[in-house]
Amino acid sequence: MDERIIAENTESQRKQLAQFLNFDESPTGAEIVNNADWLQNLELVPFLRDVGKHFTVSYMLQKESVKGRMTDGISFTEFSYMLLQAYDFLHLYRTMGCELQLGGSDQWGNITAGIELIRRVEGGDAHGVCAPLMTTASGNKFGKSEKGTVWLSAEQTSPYEFYQFWINSDDRDVETYLKFFTFMSRDEIADLMARHEKNPGARIPQRAIALDLTSRVHGIELAESAAEASATMFGEGNPADAKAATWRMLAAEVPHDALPAGAGQNTQIVDLVAQSGIVKSKGEARRQIKQGGIYLNGQQVTDIDSVAGPPLDGGFYWLRRGKKTNFIFEPQS
Repeated sequence: MDERIIAENTESQRKQLAQFLNFDESPTGAEIVNNADWLQNLELVPFLRDVGKHFTVSYMLQKESVKGRMTDGISFTEFSYMLLQAYDFLHLYRTMGCELQLGGSDQWGNITAGIELIRRVEGGDAHGVCAPLMTTASGNKFGKSEKGTVWLSAEQTSPYEFYQFWINSDDRDVETYLKFFTFMSRDEIADLMARHEKNPGARIPQRAIALDLTSRVHGIELAESAAEASATMFGEGNPADAKAATWRMLAAEVPHDALPAGAGQNTQIVDLVAQSGIVKSKGEARRQIKQGGIYLNGQQVTDIDSVAGPPLDGGFYWLRRGKKTNFIFEPQS
């Protein structure tokens, strides 16, 4: 990546972390530093002389991050990564008094290399804390390279998608997720799981973690809209009770368009269905209505001559063909 993209990514990460960390200039304020500030100016020979001499190849080969790559092959660049990570820890120890590094279990070898380097060069004590990598019951890990990745950024994963991700948590995973990702007490989690065991279909712990995490990442208003949108879309709520903010959220998730000019309460439903594109023609719209396959604002349409009637809150109309094909008409701007 060029420096511009790296700078943009760094600022994006800072904005995301600012939702959870205080970046003010107080003694306890968080700070982001860029290791390019000290790594880019390193000279190879001095680095090998001052840092490389402290690590034997056998020491590096014992680390899982290296050992696991030996069969398939590992480049010299990747092999050197441990030394650069260790040097990062040493630099932060020297310049900022950093004595503790946290990371996933896959970083254990790099962190302990830094601890060893600090001990050898500075005679100092440093420490590391590693957490197991988060995995699902199927064995897949959470990560940006995994299929179905969930992001903190609303541009990558919308608040509705974020909420749905946790709602759809596997029953085998949800207790672990509650322990890892929320501040709920053990007793609270045990109570949720006991209620879940009595009524698994209600997905009580999934709803709890979905609302909790979406509130902390995107704010309570968007979290409540996402919860209402989810309930409405899956037939658990009355569409007439949903707020305009909910329909705006759903319109961003399904095919949508502005309400045709002149269309309104007296427009025949068959015309709206045809104009939405959820059927191929007006004739097919009539057939779908006769067969009971068309719903407007959550209500099944049974009369091919019926009209749209009042819109939902905010001026929206929600069309559905069958169980999965949705379309939302938005009010004219």
